[in-house]
Amino acid sequence: MPQFRISDAARLLGVSDDTVRRWVDAGALPVQPDASNRKVIDGAALAEFAREHATATPDPSEVQRSARNRLVGLVTSVVTDAVMAQVEMQCGPHRVVSLMSTEAVNDLGLVPGALAVAVVKSTNVVVEVPGGLS
Repeated sequence: MPQFRISDAARLLGVSDDTVRRWVDAGALPVQPDASNRKVIDGAALAEFAREHATATPDPSEVQRSARNRLVGLVTSVVTDAVMAQVEMQCGPHRVVSLMSTEAVNDLGLVPGALAVAVVKSTNVVVEVPGGLS
């Protein structure tokens, strides 16, 4: 059963160690001692907490679509040539890169600082597990 130290949980949740300690003190995250008597959080409890407390930026397009993976963010870079373009976005802590036609970039008005939504629809998603964690 995976367990995470408070500092690791904080890093995974994108908050400070003190914030995680406040959640623990408030009873929102259960802790237990590990073999070294350090406070650890059960991986399943941490995953459930992360899902319940996730806040996504609202999708401004108000378009309904079958793709569930929508990442709202800001365009940070646009590199174009005569035919193709590379568009980079920062969606919260995630960097998203898309390749598209230069015509599409121009039609959408994609420039650094523009608000955009990256929509991911794929049947091929790679899931990795970091080495050394169990």
